[in-house]
Amino acid sequence: MIPTVVWGTGNVGRAAVRAVAAHPMLRLVAVLVSTAAKVGKDAGELGGLGRNLGVTATDDVDGVLSAGPRAVVYAASGDVRPDGAIEDIGRALRAGAVVVTPSLYGMYDCTNAPEEIRGGLLDAARAGGGSLFVSGVDPGWANDVLPLLVSGLGSDIDAVRCQEVFDYSTYDQEEAVRQLIGMGHPLDHQPLMLAEGIPTMIWGGQLRMMARALGAELDGIEEYVERRPLDTSVRTDTMGEFAAGTQGAVRLEVRGMVAGEPRLVVEHVTRIHADCAPDWPVPPGGGAGAHRVIIEGRPRIEVTVEATDEGDNRAAGGNATAAGRLVNAIDWLVEAEPGLYDALDVPLRPAVGRLGKR
Repeated sequence: MIPTVVWGTGNVGRAAVRAVAAHPMLRLVAVLVSTAAKVGKDAGELGGLGRNLGVTATDDVDGVLSAGPRAVVYAASGDVRPDGAIEDIGRALRAGAVVVTPSLYGMYDCTNAPEEIRGGLLDAARAGGGSLFVSGVDPGWANDVLPLLVSGLGSDIDAVRCQEVFDYSTYDQEEAVRQLIGMGHPLDHQPLMLAEGIPTMIWGGQLRMMARALGAELDGIEEYVERRPLDTSVRTDTMGEFAAGTQGAVRLEVRGMVAGEPRLVVEHVTRIHADCAPDWPVPPGGGAGAHRVIIEGRPRIEVTVEATDEGDNRAAGGNATAAGRLVNAIDWLVEAEPGLYDALDVPLRPAVGRLGKR
């Protein structure tokens, strides 16, 4: 079995603990945390499994890496500390581990990643004999392997749209929702996630990857952002009140332009309440969230995926599928040559040995 570490136990890390525990070829050997209150807690408790796994959380990074784990699921945030995330991942690679993570937006498309990031991580992988695979938390499969798979069912393709439609009222991540995305702030406030150039930094790699797979050449990437205010104040169970008149919904598109037309689009429609911007796309049946791929062409193809976890929580379901994609790639990466890999390299495979095991 492959000795595996989960580094971080937030929304993605909790799901990663569960995914590692379920995988027949992986063995959870350590859980790294940065919060003192979590140190000493059992991984099963932190992962919401309802049972102990016999692995207690620690903040001793040096001690964990010196033990030589073969794989690390790096689930610590890279949103506001990208340099710290790069440093952590480099340490794990130099220690000889395969690393899978959603935390480095710039490495979604490792072929065209900025050299100042790519070069150091490649050197670390070669020095330690490990590999790196980055896939998005939004989740990545919805913007790469799913649209590319579905595109192969048609004959003529006019455009590919990858759409996330999500109600943030169930999301337990207040800093991201309020500060990064701007929910609850005045409409003249500039949240980081919506600043010019940031959407391209986050999702541009996935557009470039899709273009590469489809044999298309992008002549540019454009951004479109629209924001709507709340008509009335709303209160959420996880994040408190959001006042009337403040930002209640965002529609964001990152458009890959081919011959002057938006042929590849990653779109996010997010709300803090279902009543805000009701004319925008909504999940099937008015649910809390869904991921949709639309292939405009002949035939027109539309595929919608809804996932739930931690009860009936679609936010947790998206995180769980993002973690599952990463964790399920580990045994493939262990057999691959040391280096950097993206979604076009790493196959999506069946969950062998897990049917009926829960």
